[in-house]
Amino acid sequence: MKLEVEQKHRVTDAAALTSRLAEHGAVWGEPIVQLDEYFAHPARDFAQTDEALRIRTVGGESWVTYKGPKLDSTTKTRRELELPLAASHAEFAELLAALGFRSVRTVQKTRRPFELQHEGQIVHGAWDEVDAVGTFVELELMAEDATLSEAQQCITSLATLLALGPSERRSYLELLLLPGT
Repeated sequence: MKLEVEQKHRVTDAAALTSRLAEHGAVWGEPIVQLDEYFAHPARDFAQTDEALRIRTVGGESWVTYKGPKLDSTTKTRRELELPLAASHAEFAELLAALGFRSVRTVQKTRRPFELQHEGQIVHGAWDEVDAVGTFVELELMAEDATLSEAQQCITSLATLLALGPSERRSYLELLLLPGT
């Protein structure tokens, strides 16, 4: 099973972090705007089950993503299923509504992706400016069950190397819905 191993950290000193990323060879991509519309399940509370269902739109393309419950207390390791949509965001949202799902909130962010090598792996990163929430850096690897421990250790040691501070386990949606946290 494919698992997403992720850590997210609030950026408190952008200049210092940018410098540390450069020192460690981060290769930057172009910024993109992502709109993530989250949905509530008609029969279970995703806040209680620690799951998420969203439609992500970037430009004219959209994907539906399911995120399962977090599997550990340090990283945000979880099962993630992401599928491209042939239908538009609005059409798929209409289908979800017909099935009883309800739109909760849309999270908008400007994401600047980057990659860097660490412990023999290419770690995917993102510098996120999240509307009404703040600035964060995410580090991510995809893993299988057999490589999970190695991926978690890699992400954790890279976060330490970059002096990112404590990880934020709440989603951007949770941070948006609980202002002041």
